[in-house]
Amino acid sequence: MRALPGYAELHCLSNFSFLRGASRPEELVERAAALGYRALAVTDECSVAGVVRAHEAAKELGLALIVGSEIRLDDAAKLVILATDREGYGELCQLVTLGRRRKEKGSYSLAWSDLDGGMPGCLALLVSEKEEHARALAGRLRGRAWIAAELLRGPDDRTQLARLRALGRASGLPLVAAGDVHMHVRSRRPLQDTLTAIRLGTPVHACGQALHPNAERHLRARVRLAQLYPPELLAETVAIAERCAFSLDTLRYEYPEELVPEGETPATHLRALTLAGLRERYPGGVPDRVRSLIERELALVAELKYEPFFLTVHDVVRFARSKGILCQGRGSAANSAACYALGITEVDPTRQRLLFERFVSKERNEPPDIDVDFEHQRREEVIQYLYEKYGRGRAALAATVICYRPRSALRDVGKALGLDPQQVDRIAKSVSWWDGRADLEQRLRDAGFDPESPTIARLIALATAVLGFPRHLSQHVGGFVISRGPLGRLVPIENAAMPERSVIQWDKDDLESLGLLKVDVLGLGMLSAVRRALRFVNDLRGTDHTMASLLSAGEDPAVYEMIRHADTIGVFQIESRAQMSMLPRLAPRDFYDLVIEIAIVRPGPIQGDMVHPYLRRREGKEPIEYPNDAVKAVLARTLGVPIFQEQVMELAVEAAGFTPGEADQLRRAMAAWKRRGGLEPFQQKLKDGMRARGIPETFADRIYGQILGFGEYGFPESHSVSFALIAYVSAWLKRHEPAAFLAALLNSQPMGFYSPSQLVQDARRHGVEVLPVDATVSGWECALEGEAVRLGLLMVHGFAEAAGKRLVEARRERAFDAVDDLAHRARLNRRDLACLAASGALSALAGHRRHAHWAIAGVETGTHLMSRAPVAETRPALAPPTEGEDLVADYASLGLTLGRHPLALLRRRLERMRFSTAAQLRALPSGRAARAAGIVTGRQRPDTASGAVFVTLEDETGYVNVIVWRDLTERQRRELLGARLMGVEGMLEREGEVVHLIARRLLDHSALLGRLATGSRDFH
Repeated sequence: MRALPGYAELHCLSNFSFLRGASRPEELVERAAALGYRALAVTDECSVAGVVRAHEAAKELGLALIVGSEIRLDDAAKLVILATDREGYGELCQLVTLGRRRKEKGSYSLAWSDLDGGMPGCLALLVSEKEEHARALAGRLRGRAWIAAELLRGPDDRTQLARLRALGRASGLPLVAAGDVHMHVRSRRPLQDTLTAIRLGTPVHACGQALHPNAERHLRARVRLAQLYPPELLAETVAIAERCAFSLDTLRYEYPEELVPEGETPATHLRALTLAGLRERYPGGVPDRVRSLIERELALVAELKYEPFFLTVHDVVRFARSKGILCQGRGSAANSAACYALGITEVDPTRQRLLFERFVSKERNEPPDIDVDFEHQRREEVIQYLYEKYGRGRAALAATVICYRPRSALRDVGKALGLDPQQVDRIAKSVSWWDGRADLEQRLRDAGFDPESPTIARLIALATAVLGFPRHLSQHVGGFVISRGPLGRLVPIENAAMPERSVIQWDKDDLESLGLLKVDVLGLGMLSAVRRALRFVNDLRGTDHTMASLLSAGEDPAVYEMIRHADTIGVFQIESRAQMSMLPRLAPRDFYDLVIEIAIVRPGPIQGDMVHPYLRRREGKEPIEYPNDAVKAVLARTLGVPIFQEQVMELAVEAAGFTPGEADQLRRAMAAWKRRGGLEPFQQKLKDGMRARGIPETFADRIYGQILGFGEYGFPESHSVSFALIAYVSAWLKRHEPAAFLAALLNSQPMGFYSPSQLVQDARRHGVEVLPVDATVSGWECALEGEAVRLGLLMVHGFAEAAGKRLVEARRERAFDAVDDLAHRARLNRRDLACLAASGALSALAGHRRHAHWAIAGVETGTHLMSRAPVAETRPALAPPTEGEDLVADYASLGLTLGRHPLALLRRRLERMRFSTAAQLRALPSGRAARAAGIVTGRQRPDTASGAVFVTLEDETGYVNVIVWRDLTERQRRELLGARLMGVEGMLEREGEVVHLIARRLLDHSALLGRLATGSRDFH
């Protein structure tokens, strides 16, 4: 039997050619390897977004991967560009960058003139039968260009091949076989057609010739290829593949150089900055332990040549602080004494047990992870500083791949199948934020569709197939990539949807796979709130509080008492339902308790069965035992239960003989084992190491089980410490300066779990006076008037900030004497005036809302001839709105009310329906049947909750925490998700101060609210 010829596929699109390719890069690589291909080129359209995933898969399977890209020039010529070496890869990336940066996001533009440099490190295939295209390519890349013969079992492949050969003779270009691959197997054809229809915005049945005529654009068996192509064309694919020696493994990141002063080296400059920072941090003298930690860290940083990375982050933090922007490093940076000295983190190494190898590891040999949070409303200043300092050619944000989720998949596929738009909308809305792949069929049945019908069955199959497929690239929340040379030669850059932003084509996982630098410039709402609150306090009290001064002042017992009572609405990190349920049980009394509190209410500790053993030991209900002193040294601070990632790493070192670098490899394997496996080698090494040190096998088994529970959710202690610092400061502000804290939170929205209405209600229950929006005194932002909070104009829905600032500026000149005076001097349009009237902000000038609306009706805005002419008329005697009407208007225009709570107006009716208030429920004993009703303010369904949904109801006396177990969630899905005013019948469950109502029946009484607009914040 004659041996099959070798073959390398040179033209292949993955699903990173968005809405064209119908297979993942990994699927293409696996299929090519299974078919015995010599190599596979991934050539996504004007993109290399999918090559890192293909590269990782190809390394595992031993398949040669060629990096390339398909581009369509402005005259419709289609080329496939392949990189042969590092220089060619840089040329390819530069070409893609050039095309993408010329156009808005999602488009590109390239011409023949862009190839005039010849791209000496690249090869090119022409996918065209036009002679002018062939001659244009031959003139630019002669000796490195071919005509692609893509024989796809069309009407006459022989005639097509003859035409291409004639074109080759005329242009001097040889021919090579190629497949124009869009999918790894032919069974993906229906999905590929559907993606085409989605891309074109046209139902499949109307796409006509835009669809491929058959399913041949898949990775074909070599025996089939041998039947279609002459042997020399197949052999040419292998010859071309052998010329493409480039691998992504050869990419090397080069750090920026300009941060080092003349005459210094990165090492000497970093040392000088670190030692100067130490003297500021420890004016009374640097502790010996810290000095030795610094020396060890600087030695390892110098060995790995990471100094420029630390200098880059230090420079960003220095800029932020120079502009008064509050920032705080978190993540593994908190394990570094150097980061503390450089001002990157506020975690003091003398107060914490650090594990530097969690931050920098010789064995890992990749850049450390430093995340810095900045005030979310001023982060753009930091981002633009980086762009300005390094230029758009050397700095860009990492990408985030936006993928199909159930609702978007059903919506897009439904449209592609030509379903009625109302049906598509109903189908999409039947899916909740937590539903996954397995739930689609049941959701459609609940919505009244028959999953057995051919159309709906096709919808389910295609929507399921497209789940997880990339839809487009977006920008990462703050991961910056900065390079020494042109970044566009390392990875292509394209324009983001936001102005003055650009992104690279790789996401954070791709960067991590290749070991490339990413500086995380993240936005954190609580930092905005803390800075504002401290300014309010310092202005009011004449103090000079800072975050650092509050942290160094010692731990305030009153703050911890408030925390133990779960009085933490608005407090950073410990305001969620789950945290508030844990606080009275864990009862934090000091900072380290707060660190544990933040970390323990996480999927890792919960799934690893660490929470209950820790609580039992803390309460003295379970003995604390350690197999030896080494284990005790690691676990004593968490009562023998490993809660943090660092503890698992320390155990591996101290109790099982791992090197610190091997322990970090264990951490990385822990993070990925649910997706890729790979923990087995560590299991045996861990158990063998413990056994050799006399540790019982039962203990080793328990530790390994807890490692599995951590999965990808393991929470680092360093992260928790960083968060606990901000949590403590925000709790201090809530406890001692609640008015300033409320004003700051309102000015920093959106953020956190709670709406402005809930924050205001909570503050008023704590005795804070809140004053209404008033156009005669309110600024744009909320402010303090003595000890009271005055709501700002920003609270008025629909009122433009520019209009608000003009109003404030005009009022500084002199007070307004009438509505028309305000309108003219602030240059407000009809819409601005209507917003102010609806919110009640004109009451000081016009009286109640009806008079305000009458007053603005008579104002001539703009440049009308009579706009400034006074009109004397008698104000009509309009009846004031009822309390209920004012309430509806408050919620519609402000999202909150300073009048009575809506349920106070409904209380008599609710009493007749036998619904108790939240205050009455808190007085009931555990195990009592109870009924409660409230406005739904939040729904949460954590991944660890086994399908349970936690619902928060609000009434005039407080909150009712409701637990809806999975079976009731399925039975009463409509009430659970649709009710704005929910009634609940159930059983009261109490554990200490923690009270829950376990739902047995849900009732939707939303009709009682009438036109009242309420909202719910729903979370995973």
